[in-house]
Amino acid sequence: MTYFEMLLADILILEGVFCHFLFSAHLADEEPRKAESCDLPRAIQPKQKLLKELGNRWLPYLTPKDAEFHQLWQENYSKLILREASRIPELLHKEVQKAFLTLRKHNCLFQDLVRIKGKNLLTPVSRLLIGNPGYTYKYLNSRLFTVPWPVEGSNIKYTEDEIFAACTAFYKLNDYLHKDTIQALDKLHLIKSKQNENDAVFEMVPELSKSGLDMRDDKELKKRTAYNLTLLNYMDPQKMSYLKEEPYFGMGKMAVSWHHDENLVERSTVAVYSYSCEGPEVIDDDEQSPEGRNPAVWHVGLKIAWDIETPGLAVPLHQGDCYLMLDDLNTTHQHCVLAGLQPRFSSTHRVAEVEFEWLRQFWFHGHRYKKCTDWWHQPISELERLWKKMECVTNAVLCEIRKEGWPMEQKNEIITDLLALLTTRQELRMEWCMRCQSRVAQNLPEDQRPICWPYWEDDDPEMPLPFHLSNIILELQGQLLKTKP
Repeated sequence: MTYFEMLLADILILEGVFCHFLFSAHLADEEPRKAESCDLPRAIQPKQKLLKELGNRWLPYLTPKDAEFHQLWQENYSKLILREASRIPELLHKEVQKAFLTLRKHNCLFQDLVRIKGKNLLTPVSRLLIGNPGYTYKYLNSRLFTVPWPVEGSNIKYTEDEIFAACTAFYKLNDYLHKDTIQALDKLHLIKSKQNENDAVFEMVPELSKSGLDMRDDKELKKRTAYNLTLLNYMDPQKMSYLKEEPYFGMGKMAVSWHHDENLVERSTVAVYSYSCEGPEVIDDDEQSPEGRNPAVWHVGLKIAWDIETPGLAVPLHQGDCYLMLDDLNTTHQHCVLAGLQPRFSSTHRVAEVEFEWLRQFWFHGHRYKKCTDWWHQPISELERLWKKMECVTNAVLCEIRKEGWPMEQKNEIITDLLALLTTRQELRMEWCMRCQSRVAQNLPEDQRPICWPYWEDDDPEMPLPFHLSNIILELQGQLLKTKP
């Protein structure tokens, strides 16, 4: 391999993945690669088609007040498992609910600045990601970074002892839900096997079994249930000036629109703990609400993706209830969260894929992570060092290709590869600059305001390349044009 080929290989490696960090956390690309937002844009066309087909009518949906509710659940939503609060240890309830309130007290929950259909918007829900050190979760073109929970062998410094206690509580909840999920999947496997054998009737919410786990699938089962993070959510509907109406069934106000959870390990379970707080819970009243769901109570809504034949399902969520979306339910179905009247927290435990797109995403959140821990300081500093190495390697390749004596065909091939890399880098730098300078971003509190970083002036002597790559791109394009017949 020639010296130049080694340099080009270095660029491609550095563009793809820089290193393998602590706890298998990959810290990669200087620039984020473009990715589809949750159900966007590929869902836009089916959504518009579905709304057009519906016209002015609503699709049917059922709640526990309907006689056919349980049968519908069994036949079409059997991989949704509800765990009522009474089945969960009381001590765990107390620790988790106290942890929610602690994080809100310390202002650790944030509205995220996301990008939908080219617009920069603040989410109505405030969030915080907690999980394995070094893990992230991306949704709607915004990457969240975990506040690490205290895994065994970790040495994590928290800004407050109360924040340490809160992260510990969610680590305990995660362990509990992991074990519960394995048992639920085991029971589901047994029931489905029995169904296949003698066409037995499926139990909607079966009692858990400790036996019958298919050991041939044990490794895959652990992979799909090993929750590595939880996304905490908080919303007070009374403080929201506007919430969208559910568009297909007429279910009422939505806190979270219909979607699939994305960027997760394939067929992995999602487990959700729900906590409505502040004031007595409103109980269903058939006289006041004879049809449809009670708008005072929070619900999770489910539907089969883009199906207009099967009725939807609205399941009420009372304080401390949990639900599990097992196996491929998150893929074959969509879910939404229907707002009640009370403020509500949730802890949504997931098996997230370890992905790329880091530096600019991290600084896009400003200094919010310092509220909880300084854990990210070291890995982000290391990533920036590697990013600067990538800039130096890119510059070395440019210097080499400018030299005389290159065979024309080989030179054109190299320039073509470089142009693709540099054009993408330039486009994304400009995109992130605009996102950081948007009106919504600039109106955020100072500690949450996006920081456009890495950034430098084009004449900075410490940087091998200018921030704006337009002139270099034009130069390379010109060299290609000269060689065309």
